[in-house]
Amino acid sequence: MTQNQQIAGSLEEVSRILAEQGANRFRVQAYVHAADALRTLQEPVADVLAREGLEGLEKIPGVGDTIAHVIRDIVLHGKSGMLERLRGESDPIAQLASVPGIGKNTAWKLHEELGIETLQELEAAAHDGRLEKLAGIGMKRLAGIRDTLAQRLGRLPKPRSFHPLSADPSIAEILDVDRQYREDARAGKIRLIAPKRFNPTGAAWLPVMHTMRGPRHYTALFSNSAHAHDLGKTHDWVVLFYDGDGTERQCTVITATFGPLQGRRIVRGREAECRQFYHTTS
Repeated sequence: MTQNQQIAGSLEEVSRILAEQGANRFRVQAYVHAADALRTLQEPVADVLAREGLEGLEKIPGVGDTIAHVIRDIVLHGKSGMLERLRGESDPIAQLASVPGIGKNTAWKLHEELGIETLQELEAAAHDGRLEKLAGIGMKRLAGIRDTLAQRLGRLPKPRSFHPLSADPSIAEILDVDRQYREDARAGKIRLIAPKRFNPTGAAWLPVMHTMRGPRHYTALFSNSAHAHDLGKTHDWVVLFYDGDGTERQCTVITATFGPLQGRRIVRGREAECRQFYHTTS
C-alpha cells in the first residue's frame, strides 16, 4: 500500500468517526472527497509537501486548510493528533513533548505543576514568565520554544484571502459552545466514546460534540488528562478544538475557583477578556 493510500485511509477513518459522532455532513464529506483525491494523485503527497509546503497540499482537489494540516502531520510524524483525539487516544504530554526544547520530563512538569495541556497554554506560559521559572529553561531555549509555537499555531502573517477566519473566536462564542456541550452532555444527547487513556475498564463515558458557529467548526469534549483526573475536573474542564487562521486551534474552559470570577465559566489563558465580557454583559 502506498503512502497516499494509507493517508487516504486515515482521512476516511476521520470521516467515519465524524459521521458517527454527528458532525456536520459537509465536514464529513470533505474528508471523503480529500481521500478520493489522494487515491488518484499521480505523485506521492510527501513530494508535494516537500516541494510546495501546505499551499501545495491545498491545491489538491478537496483539500482545504484543516485537511492539509492533517495530511502534513501524518507525512511528517506518521500520525494525526486530530484522528487520535477522535479515537480517544489524545495524549497532552506527548503533544507538549513534541515541541523542540520541551522533553518528556519537562512536559510532565508543565502538565502537573502548571496544569498546561495545550500548545496554546504552553505559548502563554512562554510569554508570561512561568516557563522561565522552570529549571533548565534558559533564554535561548525559551526563544526557540516561542518561535516553534509561533510557527505551529499560525501566528506568522498570512495572506488574508487564504485564511478568512480570525485566529481566535470571541469569548461569547466560546462560552456559548461550552454551554451547549455541557447542557447536551447532561441531557444525554451526545454520543459517548471510550477513551483509551485513564480508562482501564473501557467504559464509554466521554461525550464528544461537533457543532458550528457561522463558518467555524467546533469539537468539544471533557478533559481526559491526568491533571483533570487528579483534581476531579473531568466533568468540568471542557476542551474545545476549532478552526482559526488556517489551523486547528484549541482552548480549555473551566469554572473559576478563586478571584472575582469565582464560580463563572472562563477560558483559560484569556481571563482578562472574560472579566471584560462578564462586566459588559452584567
